[in-house]
Amino acid sequence: MAFIERNGEEHRSLTHVNEKCVGCGICKDICPTGSIKTGPILPIARGLLKMDYININKDTCCLCGLCATACPFNALEFTLNGANIKDMSEYPQWGHSSKIDSDACIYCKSCETACPQDAIRVVRELPERSKLVSGEISADDEKCINCKVCEELCPAGAITIKEDGPFSHKVEIDEDKCVYCLVCRRACPTQAIKAVCESCSYGEYKINPEDAVIKGEVFLNDESCVNCGWCQEVCPVDAAAITKPFEGSITTNKEICKGESCHACMDICPCNAVSIVDGKSQIDQKFCILCGACTQVCPQHAIDLKREKMNLNNIRSKSWKKQIKKLVTEGTCGK
Repeated sequence: MAFIERNGEEHRSLTHVNEKCVGCGICKDICPTGSIKTGPILPIARGLLKMDYININKDTCCLCGLCATACPFNALEFTLNGANIKDMSEYPQWGHSSKIDSDACIYCKSCETACPQDAIRVVRELPERSKLVSGEISADDEKCINCKVCEELCPAGAITIKEDGPFSHKVEIDEDKCVYCLVCRRACPTQAIKAVCESCSYGEYKINPEDAVIKGEVFLNDESCVNCGWCQEVCPVDAAAITKPFEGSITTNKEICKGESCHACMDICPCNAVSIVDGKSQIDQKFCILCGACTQVCPQHAIDLKREKMNLNNIRSKSWKKQIKKLVTEGTCGK
């Protein structure tokens, strides 16, 4: 973790948090004094080296805060007199965001499974199984021959044969576990089990809708989220909404891409947006955030990145806007 501070009329500090950094090089590209350099990004991403993605020259850094403002991952934190400039209204503000509507969410955990940064956690409370099914079941111990077929076949583990002696046994059925699938009744060779399903697909449902409600809560970690859009793509009820930091396009030159034998872009991508198709790298724009990390590590320079818009707003300084515009190929860099 790099840390720089200076005291004067204002106390200024710049901190680099490598755990949040993705090695995109945005800070390096816009540093007005050239004080930021990237390290060996790919070996670091692959876990071969333990060092920061970037190096900051403390002697030449002017502590302007531009790099921290432009970093879409909050990997650089710049403070004035102890306050983070990202919380100050006079400084530029990112417009990218990730939101999950808890009222619409059905707590299926699809977003939690798909998130490449483990930024989503779903805590849910499932209804009692016994309240989701209804029926009647009983066993005639006199007809039972202790073959244990019902016990072995029961998919819910609801049947247990209790033996009191060599010729004495009892069939015990846990009705809280029973799902009234009727497997035991059909399999019993002596018809010792009677069962009726009142909530199966062939009958009328006799379930209180309130007993079938799944309750829960979704936790979205903004510090880890990279706004890739996986949650939005997999959500079956459109409860997730994503606004990405950049808008534009990205393509791979298949002629020079070494894809399968290289896959550097796949290893560095924070969004799981890269896959190998027919031996070549393929970037899915639905999940790409145009951060440029892949362009930093591609040894063939086979990736063409074009940013048409940067969702960074409230840029009041003309010099800052000119510098930030370097990140945008064409179009606008916010308002």
